[in-house]
Parts: sequence; structure tokens; C-alpha cells
Amino acid sequence: MKSFKSLLFLISVTTVFFACKKNNGDPFVEPEQIVPENPATFREVSTITLGTTGAAEISTYDPKTKKLFVVNNAVGSKVDVIDLSAFPTITKSQTLDFSTTSGVANSVAVSNGLLAVALEASIKTDNGAVAILNTSTLTETRRVTVGALPDMVTFSPDGNYIVTANEGEPNSNYTVDPVGSISVIDIKNNYSVRTLDFTSFESSLANLKAAGFRMYGLNATFAKDIEPEYVTIAADSKKAWVTLQENNAVAEVDLIAGTILRVVPLGVKDISLSANAFDISDQDNKMELGTWPVKAFYLPDAISMFSLNNVSYLALANEGDTRDYGAAFNEEVRVSALTLDPTRFPTAATLKLSANAGRLTVTRFNGDTDGDGDFDELYTTGGRSVSIINASNGQLVAEIGKDLEQRVIAAGKYDDGRSDNKGVEVEAVTVNKVNGQMIAFIGMERADMIAVYDVSNPMSPVFLQLFATGDAPEGLLYIKPKDSPNGRSILVVSSEGDGSVKLYQPDKI
Repeated sequence: MKSFKSLLFLISVTTVFFACKKNNGDPFVEPEQIVPENPATFREVSTITLGTTGAAEISTYDPKTKKLFVVNNAVGSKVDVIDLSAFPTITKSQTLDFSTTSGVANSVAVSNGLLAVALEASIKTDNGAVAILNTSTLTETRRVTVGALPDMVTFSPDGNYIVTANEGEPNSNYTVDPVGSISVIDIKNNYSVRTLDFTSFESSLANLKAAGFRMYGLNATFAKDIEPEYVTIAADSKKAWVTLQENNAVAEVDLIAGTILRVVPLGVKDISLSANAFDISDQDNKMELGTWPVKAFYLPDAISMFSLNNVSYLALANEGDTRDYGAAFNEEVRVSALTLDPTRFPTAATLKLSANAGRLTVTRFNGDTDGDGDFDELYTTGGRSVSIINASNGQLVAEIGKDLEQRVIAAGKYDDGRSDNKGVEVEAVTVNKVNGQMIAFIGMERADMIAVYDVSNPMSPVFLQLFATGDAPEGLLYIKPKDSPNGRSILVVSSEGDGSVKLYQPDKI
């Protein structure tokens, strides 16, 4: 009898192992049940408006209580609680107010009945905090100090760590510039926290710059110039990747050891190549992608990690961003205002016309390669795309950019007034499995749209769908069928421009 039970146990373990091996070859990842849905058919099923500008930025969902938590900074520092238990009917049940104890709330995340809220300090250059609440009682159980301006918070998939990207932006007149950092909170170790900065990478600056890294702030050290933006974590909860938006790089973090392993520069995008064509003028009376003697720093905001066939990939939302602190420090300049090197730009006068490149926003801190006062290269800010890179070596695998903007133009949703600055402005990305397919949802802040691509073959993304959102979509949240209130996939889109939260579902197959 004992040997028979042992045989049954062995068969059971072997079955689970091979089922998990089929799930991207990771024996530690529980295979997801496939729900037959068409990922090309997402449509709006519910909506709620929480206020005006700034009223709906980032959201998170608790499957245990069927509550959606949405950052709302329209008035004060708040998180609205939305009840999805009667979905598709959704109602606001209450508001969590942090206004008396902190600056604004920047991000929220949920795991195992815990809600984490990233709170910047009342003086944003001071250290911020993560407030931790019980999702059932909504009482705050703990508050943990992290670095300055925690801009994004997330849990590791196993629920053992809370990780924040602490942007560490300067104050408005650039007289105080805190270090950028990443905080790792160990929940099982009594919420102990390690806040990691980038001081040790100072000696690597020359090599990093040669690969496209940017360090250019006022009186900057390496640690101060770093501005972490967004976090994604591997399925085994051992590593995190963090975008360093203004620096044009991604950092890899060992969560177990509590160390930053490396900084990966993202290089530049050559707009003189047809595959990378941009529309760079808002005054040419047309919406047309073209090639130009310009390079673009990618400058990613959101990041999403996914794995296929034992290879890990990172999807980067290349929004672009600049440092604009008025008279104190401003990197933005129009091409028309620059002196261009006559050898590098023999048709400079024509190039600088408003209908050509004259209106394009570029950075004044890159491009004078020989230090003689004129510009030998032009660098615009933002890749206007989603890049897919290999997480192990940082190599570019594919880019969803030209195709993305062409489809928005064809749909009549392109804002030509933004052609000179960020285009559709790719703000958000999240990659998740729908019906067994690896699907990328891409949020475009200026187009007010979501694009859906199948990235099951990461080297060859396939367009599926384009649909409208609220004004200026900021946060994307995918709810798996197993966690959903109706057993179906839900995409939650929070739009900061009009304070709306919209929920979309695909058709059943």
C-alpha cells in the first residue's frame, strides 16, 4: 500500500512539473487556466468618473474583496475604493484620505489582502513612505519610510516584497536634488527596508554614456541624476527591473541580495531610417511619418516583464520626458533655435523651417559632440514606441512604433499638434496572457487610445485592435479571469485627464 501511494504521489508531482514546464518552462509558475476569449475584441463594459484632472491615475485590484483602488489627487492625497462585486455595475464605496499625513499618493498595489500606497512627503524632496492597509478593513497597519518621491509601488508575485521606484526629482527651482533610489521592503522580515542608490556606478559613467546613458542634471552626481520611474518583477520574485526614464536606461535589481546588479543603457533610435519614421512638425498641414537627420532617446516610463520559452523579455513604454524647471534648468529647445554644424547639416536653413524640423523639441544637452558651440547631432526626447528587449542582455528584439502611429493616423485619432513633441506619447504598457496568447496593451496619452498587439512571437508583434479611452490614459491594469468578478479578463484604464476609470472585456469564443 505504501509503495502504491508513493507511486501516485510521484505521478502527481510529475504531472504538475510537466504542466508547469509547458507554462514557459518555469516549474515554479502555476499554469493559468485558459478562458476562451478573443483578445482582438476588447470593448467598454463599465465606466465611472471620479472627478476632474488628476482624479484617476493608477489602479490596483483585490480579488478577495472585489475592490478596485484608484489614486485620486484631484483634491488632496486620496485613494478611491470602487466596488466591483456587482460587476458590470460598479460603485464608489469610500475614499481613503492621506492628506493630513503626506504629500500626494502616486501609486497603489495589492497582494494577499494588503494594499500598499506610495506616498511622497509633504516636501517632495524629503523621504517618502509606503502606507500598508488591510484590504478588508481598510485600516492602516504600518507605514514604512522609503526614498524621496516614491513614484511607483508593486508587490513581488510571491507577495514577500514591496518595491518602490523613488524618483528623487529636484525641487521646483533645482536647489535641492535628492538621490534617486529603489526601496525593497521585506514583508516577512517585519517590513524591514533596504533603500538602494546608484553611487557605486559613478566610475562606470563613461562607458554607460557611450552606450546611450544620460547624466546631465544641474550640479549632478550619478546618484542624484538617476530618476527611477517604474518597476516590474520576475515571476520567481528574485529580480526586478526599473526604468530610469530621464537617464534612458533600465536597472536590474537582485531582490534577495538587495543590490542593484547593473544599469542597461538603451541607446538611441535613428529617425533617418524608414522603419523609425516620425511626424516631427505640427505646422506642415499633414499627418505623415517621414525620415529626418535626427536621433531619439527612448526614455521609457512603464515597463512590463514577460517570459516565453525560458527567455525573459521587457516591454518598455517609450514616452519621453524632459527636465523643465523654468529659469533654473530647462533642457528643451526647438531645432529652429539651434546653430547647426554646416558640415553635418548642409541644408540647415531648410531643415529649420517650421514645416520641416524647426518645431521639433530636442535636448540642448546632447549633440555638440566636438564642443565648438554648434550642434553636430540632434536628439529628440522619446521613442514614440514600445520596445521589446531581451532581459538577459538588453538587446532590442522588436519595436512597436511606426506601425502604432500609422494605425492611429488611419483611425483619425492622431493629434498633429503633438507631432513636434512625443507624438502619440506612449505612456503605459502591460503584457499578459489572454486565451493563451501573450498580449501587449499599449496606452497612448495624447491619442486617448489603447492598442492591442499579440507578442507571442516577441520578434514579430501582430496588431489586433485599437480602441478609445478617457482623456489621457495613465494606468493600465489587467485582471486575470481567475481573479475577475465574472470569471473573464478585464482591462482597467485610468485616465488622469478626465478622471474616468473604464473597464473593458473581450468577447467569448
